[in-house]
Amino acid sequence: MRETSARPVRKPGWAVRFPPVFLSRPNYCLRFLRPSCALLVLSCFAIFTWVAPSPVAESADHGHSTHSTSAENHGPHHAPSSSGPQWEGSREGIAYSEFNHHLAGVFLLLIGLSELRQALGWPVLAWTRFLLPGALGVAGVFLLIWSDHDSWPIGSMTFAETFLGSDPEVLQHKTYGVLALAVGTIEFLRRLGKFANAVWTVPLPIFAVLGGLMLFAHSHGDHPAADKIALHHVLMGTMAITAGSSKLISGWRQRQLATERSYWELVWASLVLVIGVQLLFYSE
Repeated sequence: MRETSARPVRKPGWAVRFPPVFLSRPNYCLRFLRPSCALLVLSCFAIFTWVAPSPVAESADHGHSTHSTSAENHGPHHAPSSSGPQWEGSREGIAYSEFNHHLAGVFLLLIGLSELRQALGWPVLAWTRFLLPGALGVAGVFLLIWSDHDSWPIGSMTFAETFLGSDPEVLQHKTYGVLALAVGTIEFLRRLGKFANAVWTVPLPIFAVLGGLMLFAHSHGDHPAADKIALHHVLMGTMAITAGSSKLISGWRQRQLATERSYWELVWASLVLVIGVQLLFYSE
């Protein structure tokens, strides 16, 4: 039978279409996102102001303490000291840990928003594709320096004690930092077009999966809120493993089916955003 129409039976792309306003008019959507972004920035600033450890408050607490400051600063990291109180569960320790988690949440929100733009195929704000490698790089440097108050290079622990010692929490934090720096560098070069081979798309989702698995074994030591912290880690670990697996599936389907977008990319970006929100409101 003769074909009477030049139109294809079905246009290539997703089986379920998004509303035209989201794909054909991204500028229209950005007008609604701008107030939300401003609110997000203000919320982050308020949270940082609230949770950031205050030197004045710390000095006052140390002044009222019956133990010497030197004994507290140079005592064991996660165990009670006979000459000073333990860091885990103390007012300063909780504030320090919560600030680090909230800052990680901001980084993940930036990554999630940039990945969501890419998953939806919006052509605007193309420069945001560098938010992921940039955020990973900054987060990696932060973890390598400030992840733990008494670890190298800001604390009393030496380099060998930090990276080869017996403290699993410190070692995991530093491992996260090294992996984040390495994956951030790979993603930066890949998005510049330097690493065109498909194998270079694998480190990012593998990093997410490994990070999620490590969270199941991550412990804050003898902490009064150990059960609550463990629940946080289980939720984040489960979402991280699911997000990384979704990213792997998306890359495989895009290569096999030669498609530009995949629903798995939306799952990946959405879960990264959810983890970021959870970290933003993390508390001990």
